[in-house]
Amino acid sequence: MDDFLTQLGPVALALLLGVLVGAEREWQGKPAGMRTHALIAVGAALFVLAGRYGFGHIEPGTPGVDPARIAAQVVTGVGFLGAGVIFFHRNLVYGMTTAASIWSVTAIAVACAAGLYWIAVAVAAMHLIVVAGLAPVENWIAKHAERRKEKHPGDVGE
Repeated sequence: MDDFLTQLGPVALALLLGVLVGAEREWQGKPAGMRTHALIAVGAALFVLAGRYGFGHIEPGTPGVDPARIAAQVVTGVGFLGAGVIFFHRNLVYGMTTAASIWSVTAIAVACAAGLYWIAVAVAAMHLIVVAGLAPVENWIAKHAERRKEKHPGDVGE
């Protein structure tokens, strides 16, 4: 039972952090919200835990067996999920922050499964500060950039 709780703890932390990150995306009305981020976090953490604990019967140094490769494959697989939320319409790209959020929550989950709990919590906090805190700054910059274009049409780069 101790092994079960020891192994379930990182998955539960990944779930919690995935829900928190996904809640911000949900709040913004984005296509991938709490459930998507939570499921990605749980899946990524479980893949890493399977690599960490699931191959104990294999002798260390066995040729062709490297459970650490699982984390790399998780990143590749999640890239396809992230690509699914990116849209291009009328010369504008939508969904990039959500795609980056999916990628980031995967890294957070991998850190949980690798036992880097405080790093995972700190990175989740940084993630939320970036996506929630920088949005008003981006909007301010975009608004002032539009005003500049109106005052100075035809500048280099237009």
